[in-house]
Amino acid sequence: MSQKAELIVEDRKLQVSNLEKILYPKVGFTKSQVIDYYIRVAPVLLPHLKDRPLTMKRYPDGVEGEFFYEKNCPEHRPKWVQTAQVWSENNDRMMNYCLVQDLPTLVWAANLADLELHTSLSRKDDMSCPTMMVFDLDPGPPANIVQCCQVGLWLRDLLGNMKLKSFAKTSGSKGLQIYVPFNTAVSYDKTKNLSLALAQYLEREHADLVTSNMSKAVRKAKVFVDWSQNDEHKTTICVYSLRAREEPTVSTPVRWNEVENCLKKENAELLRFRSDQVLARVEKFGDLFEAVEKLKQKLPTRWKT
Repeated sequence: MSQKAELIVEDRKLQVSNLEKILYPKVGFTKSQVIDYYIRVAPVLLPHLKDRPLTMKRYPDGVEGEFFYEKNCPEHRPKWVQTAQVWSENNDRMMNYCLVQDLPTLVWAANLADLELHTSLSRKDDMSCPTMMVFDLDPGPPANIVQCCQVGLWLRDLLGNMKLKSFAKTSGSKGLQIYVPFNTAVSYDKTKNLSLALAQYLEREHADLVTSNMSKAVRKAKVFVDWSQNDEHKTTICVYSLRAREEPTVSTPVRWNEVENCLKKENAELLRFRSDQVLARVEKFGDLFEAVEKLKQKLPTRWKT
């Protein structure tokens, strides 16, 4: 039997269902706990979702069941859920994406078992202009996040030489992600070209540990510096989003000294955070990713690597 309840979230009435359904079977983490996490983390999460077209990754039967991506906002959405029309090259038509502009919409999405929140690097008003450049550091076993920390620090220093500040977060899965905020007029062509150039430079300088090649065959024991996320038609996992792993781990912003410490101690567990730990971190540090939405930086017109 489907247990249903009505929640009042801010001034909205929401029907929620199956609250005791276990979505993370290994640890018994339920749908009500997913909703509770998103409500508690909302003050720091919502600024990173605002105005960014959302691709839902839904797990109606939990993380061990089938999942599906949903780009078009469901027809049965409440009338107050805002949407954005975005042209899709692949589908050759306009797609109607959900926008998570407020807490009721976030709770509504969580009730649909949208465990993972995948967002555009652009805001809805100018989809051709990314507000940031992203590097997804993806380790090929037996490499893990420790090796990603080394590559992330090299990347931070390279960007620093170009007078660009960067910010790190865990993917919530196996890797580390480096974000470079711009919040100024840039194009995907330019961010993609620069991210590729930096990935190739790291590959030349550290061929034993780094690859810029997408082929899985060459990734063993190396860190793939994925520059290809810098694309109008791609999405990345949003900061503070849950991940569909065995446990409810979260894509978590981290300070650079934590990255250095993980590398020094060679302990991957130091950068693995569950939802409860993330809430404690937010209470302690606030939003370590706040500057990613606000800091204005200019893309260098010329660069040397």
